[in-house]
Amino acid sequence: MARKSRTQPKQSTDTLKALSKVYKTAIYVRLSAEKDETRDRKTLINQRNLIKNFVDQQMDMEVYDIYMDDEISGTTFDRPEFERMMSDMRAGRINCIVVKDYCAIIGLNQKDLENQGILA
Repeated sequence: MARKSRTQPKQSTDTLKALSKVYKTAIYVRLSAEKDETRDRKTLINQRNLIKNFVDQQMDMEVYDIYMDDEISGTTFDRPEFERMMSDMRAGRINCIVVKDYCAIIGLNQKDLENQGILA
């Protein structure tokens, strides 16, 4: 009788994601309104790509949607994509938000974020 191998077969990323809790992840990118005419418009796309690459490498995250607010100040909550993202969060469609910098969410301090239901 042949001896059985004790090594476990390698599981694919998809199989591992199916076996563990997977966070429904929102990618949020924002570029502030600036007066500088030379601002690089690719910055918003670069943020998105950087975050998407990060999320794609995580075993416990999958992108639900990408929310992009361009030329909108972080000192206001009157941002269409931010509001849509928070609506999706309240509805349970997402349970994780990934940003490049916390100031992308808002230019306020940690206490202000917590008052909006965001853990920083």
